[in-house]
Amino acid sequence: MKKCSTDRVRNFVLAGQTGAGKTSLADLILFKGGAVSRQGSVDAGTSVSDFRKEEQEKKNSIYSAILNTPWKDGHFFFVDTPGSSDFTGEALNAINATDLLVLVVDAASGIGPGTIRAWRLARQLHLPRMIFVNGCDREEADFEKTVELLKETCVKKACVALTIPNGKKAAFTGVDSALAGANMSAEAEASHQALVECVAESDEALMEKFFEEGTLSDEELLHGLRKAVLTENVVPIFAGSVAKNIGIDELLDFIAQYGPAPTDAVPRNLSSGSIDCNGSDPVGYVFKSVNDTFVGQLSYIRVLSGVFKKDMDLTNTTNQSKERLGGLVCIQGKNQEAIEEAGPGEIFAVAKLKNTGMLDVLSGNATDIVFAPVEYPQPTFIYAISAVNKGEDDKLAAALGRMLAEDKTLKMERNPETHETIISGMGDQQLNLVVNRMKNDFKVQVAMEIPRVAYRETVKSIGQADFRHKKQSGGHGQFAEVHLRLEPFQGETPEQEYEFGNEVVGGAIPKNFIPAIEKGVAETRLAGPLSHSKCINFKAVVFFGKYHPVDSSEMAFKIATRGAFRAAMANAKPELLEPIMTLTLEFPDEYMGAIQSDLSTRRGRILGMDRQDGQQVLNAEMPLAEVYNYPTQLRSMTQGRGFFSMKFDRYDPVPSAIAKKIQEAAAKEEEDEE
Repeated sequence: MKKCSTDRVRNFVLAGQTGAGKTSLADLILFKGGAVSRQGSVDAGTSVSDFRKEEQEKKNSIYSAILNTPWKDGHFFFVDTPGSSDFTGEALNAINATDLLVLVVDAASGIGPGTIRAWRLARQLHLPRMIFVNGCDREEADFEKTVELLKETCVKKACVALTIPNGKKAAFTGVDSALAGANMSAEAEASHQALVECVAESDEALMEKFFEEGTLSDEELLHGLRKAVLTENVVPIFAGSVAKNIGIDELLDFIAQYGPAPTDAVPRNLSSGSIDCNGSDPVGYVFKSVNDTFVGQLSYIRVLSGVFKKDMDLTNTTNQSKERLGGLVCIQGKNQEAIEEAGPGEIFAVAKLKNTGMLDVLSGNATDIVFAPVEYPQPTFIYAISAVNKGEDDKLAAALGRMLAEDKTLKMERNPETHETIISGMGDQQLNLVVNRMKNDFKVQVAMEIPRVAYRETVKSIGQADFRHKKQSGGHGQFAEVHLRLEPFQGETPEQEYEFGNEVVGGAIPKNFIPAIEKGVAETRLAGPLSHSKCINFKAVVFFGKYHPVDSSEMAFKIATRGAFRAAMANAKPELLEPIMTLTLEFPDEYMGAIQSDLSTRRGRILGMDRQDGQQVLNAEMPLAEVYNYPTQLRSMTQGRGFFSMKFDRYDPVPSAIAKKIQEAAAKEEEDEE
């Protein structure tokens, strides 16, 4: 544990695209800081960060890892996060809890969805940021191009290279500093001048000095640099190579010297209340929760202020419940060490909290501190999930509930129309992990398949029909006759799917039976004649009928209404509708042609184009039936550098050839059920 004052603690997160070298950097930091005696390796399966079996097999991070190490006269608490879009929730949660984003970017492959999403959240939170460009020794590396791309993607003026490779690619043996000193290279001198301007803009006194003399002294520059980093006026870029251990000390020394301390007023994503980071009241944020095989639910807490001690009574300010801490443990990858207390900037874990879940806040005295929800990307991988063995539905639901509590990017719902349990997530790797964990951790065998589309049916013209229900079985019989008209109708809101009208005059049907007719329409519309789908965008009007003073009843009129509705639908030119989704795609410029071509094969339509953070942004629409396998295709087309979000827009008519197949499949399914 730390042996330094709070002002020497640094809390940061390593984030970026998969393959950038975040985990290798994390292992190197632990080794260089003396936290481990032997440097871990992803390839050898000895990484302190990627310690789980599935991570070692894939040689990629799946979960965020909590790590810490001393560094000179201070101590680092940091989180290594996965870069895959499939596990973006782990990264976003960690960014929301830490003081500093260290974005790791590969000098050869550049940026990707993991880079952009991490940057956007940190920018939204006004979190201080630094960038480490890794792999500058590789043959295909291009540091200058990467910096220009980062400036276009991030903040052009604020991004300043503070260390620069002193040799090209394979000849790269060290870095030149642009901070201070004589005999700088031309590249370092240019970065130094850009840094001077950014630092001057962050302080009025330095700005006046800069206007008067055109520069700042090295002492003035270094004095103003920390404030410039904290206020986002400077986003330092560092060159290096984890493989060759080049440029790492410069990065870590800068974090220790100029990075935010827990006592600095770093902005927090609060929806209510405020945190005094120098106060004595303990305040902690639960940013991660896992189901540990041995101890049960384990909650990871970032200390925002005060000191947490074991057996402490606290308030969950998110749900206003009482909570009592058990024993505190310091986390180092898979290893846990019991500790007596944890102070600002530190991360600890505690087991079996009764009333506290992920993204909750625990406090000693304050009761109004609530974090705003993390804005996760909308899931785009959608599957129907079911238990393979009969009788295990409850077991499946319980297991899914526990996994949903750990990963907020997973969503589950029961579709009452298709009678399927739908699970959605960020990618196939994430959902495959769900299947494996169901089998290994919860002992439930599950199957996943493409969900059925919940189609809709409507009418294109006016159609009317009458139906008489008459039954005599001794004693009171059943009698009702309903004349019904259906016509196209568009509600004022999407929720108004149909309308019911009554035009009966002269007492042809007593008023007390009209509600039964309305209920008959409401029930019958749930299974239309084409595909047994819900009928929408119509108006049903009862305009005539007959009754019997003895044999008529509410049930008789409901039955007659069903027959009249089905016959009227057949006369009103029924039409099959499908859900249309609007998509926002982001990808590098070079993939535009392939994406446009693929959209046309999926019945997609481009609505417009834009640019954001150096990426092409394409707005399009596509039928839901074509979206189910689109994420995999987009990833393949863009080599993992494209991503998209989507939302439901409307229902549109299904092309006749496709509608015919859907109707045939529905008819066959009905035959099989009979």
